[in-house]
Amino acid sequence: MDELYKARNIINDIDDKMAKLFEQRMQAVEKVIAYKMEHNLTIFDEKREKEVIEKNKEKVSNIYQEYYVNFLKQVMDISKQYQYKIMEEKKNG
Repeated sequence: MDELYKARNIINDIDDKMAKLFEQRMQAVEKVIAYKMEHNLTIFDEKREKEVIEKNKEKVSNIYQEYYVNFLKQVMDISKQYQYKIMEEKKNG
């Protein structure tokens, strides 16, 4: 049980760090959508997403790559959802 407790504490610490990093990432997304709107660019950029995945999947061990790619795709999907929300609010606001 002690090992389980230790592992869960490690996970909790990592989750705390990930929450802060997530907020920082979303704040950067706000700057991205502002730029895209100002320059009349689309939200979805398939080439950019592929580049992000290819570059970053190499940063994790092979046994985790499939899962990390899935994680990155989900994060980018959340980013796009947020960008669409901001765009709609600016159009309607």
